Amino acid sequence: MSMYNLDLDKVIRKITSMDAQTVGLQFPEGLKMQAIKIARQIEEETDATVVISGDPCFGACDVSDYKMKGSVDLIVHYGHTPLPLKYEVPTLFIEAYSNIDIKKDLEKSIEYLKDYYRIGLVTTTQHLHLLNETKDYLEDNGKEVVLGSSPSTRKGQVLGCNFSSIKNLDAEVILFIGTGNFHPLGIKLFSNTPVIALDPYNSEIRSMDEFADRILRIRFARITKARGAKKWGILVSTKEGQYRMTLAKEIKKILEDSKMEAYIILVDNVSPDVLLPYLELDAFVVSACPRIAIDDSQMYKKPLLTPQELEIVLNKRKWENYQLDEILFHEHYK
Repeated sequence: MSMYNLDLDKVIRKITSMDAQTVGLQFPEGLKMQAIKIARQIEEETDATVVISGDPCFGACDVSDYKMKGSVDLIVHYGHTPLPLKYEVPTLFIEAYSNIDIKKDLEKSIEYLKDYYRIGLVTTTQHLHLLNETKDYLEDNGKEVVLGSSPSTRKGQVLGCNFSSIKNLDAEVILFIGTGNFHPLGIKLFSNTPVIALDPYNSEIRSMDEFADRILRIRFARITKARGAKKWGILVSTKEGQYRMTLAKEIKKILEDSKMEAYIILVDNVSPDVLLPYLELDAFVVSACPRIAIDDSQMYKKPLLTPQELEIVLNKRKWENYQLDEILFHEHYK
């Protein structure tokens, strides 16, 4: 049995109602092992042929609609909440809520939260359905719980690199439920509030303070190294939800006004191999997913910075005002 709710009945109903003849399936890495089982059931219960996307998938910003356009009638995209983007192919989003039981982890979390009264509660798509249970448990244990919201996210949700739901969240500490470090790190940096991360898959609870300090030291080193750069590459992703050409052109002008060379490079997936041919360049700015510079920095030999980090290099932002990059989908980036 999967630890996720794959909602296959909903998928089958959608395919049948559309009379879709060819269906594309897309998964984040953690769900790809479900692909064959889902494809098999779809083909057994409908007349559709299934095409599985084998490419990496980083979020709803990365739906394979352009690649599958003309080849499929419907895309079933697992693991993410839809973004306010125009998709080229009809797309059914299945959030794949986790079936994991977090009761024991909540019991352990009370020790980490013992010095706080007002708790901010935040999670990602897979655990949104756990917020009410978690809120009730914390309130039963004498805590006050607050959930942030924004026009582009659900209550208590961080969505991709959008942290708008936790800005101005009036809390003494924020409890994040989910896996990985990027989201709790972003919450820590955007809120300037202590963050406790509860990972229900590993039954692990940790403070993000020490990790955030370590990441900031790494970023400071990259920024310092980039201060000597004279020739820059500006990376733009072709992915619909990450495409920020207007921003890239603005960065190019700023660099050229600072008497530096700057060249825009359009790519699909940013990786060390993609940058290998550009030996003449000293450093890169990535306008695509902010996680690339933060999570994968050790993979790149040359500095790979976010637009905000470039501002620090150019003395247009103080280090004390360091902030993660954020793609806000109510803004127009093209």
